[in-house]
Amino acid sequence: MRFTGRCWKFGDNIPTDRLVKSQYVFEPMSEIVKHVLEDLNPAFPAEVRPGDIVVAGRHFGQSSGRAIATKALQATGIGCVVADTFARTFYRNCFEIGLPALALDGVTDAVSDGDVLTVDIATGDFRNENTGATRTGAAADPFLLQMLDAGGLIKLAAARSDLFA
Repeated sequence: MRFTGRCWKFGDNIPTDRLVKSQYVFEPMSEIVKHVLEDLNPAFPAEVRPGDIVVAGRHFGQSSGRAIATKALQATGIGCVVADTFARTFYRNCFEIGLPALALDGVTDAVSDGDVLTVDIATGDFRNENTGATRTGAAADPFLLQMLDAGGLIKLAAARSDLFA
């Protein structure tokens, strides 16, 4: 699972409430995506393109753990999200809906907003194509890769009746 795209860089301690504000959680996804991360970068909802890569600092997706945050981020079309560290529930929610995520300590020090990045979730490899900086984190667990390949946990379960035997 390899992705190459534009970097959208965000900082530390971003809660799910900043990804999707409370006032939008019951709106249709077509409306929610117009506001994803808008408080932190007003250009993001309007300019994010399919395959772009969100990079964040420590504790990305902390606090409420609302699953709509990962779904909204995925609905923007990003290829994957990379962070120094993730809130555990947010990280789990990413894989459960089929959104690739890579925890990579120090990644925010290796990027600037707008850089072109290449990320391989299966190997944990990361490269900033603008600067040549590389890093390697822990590769995703094989089961998590199966979830991603299937498009999320529900699709994996539907395809694999042996999971419930």
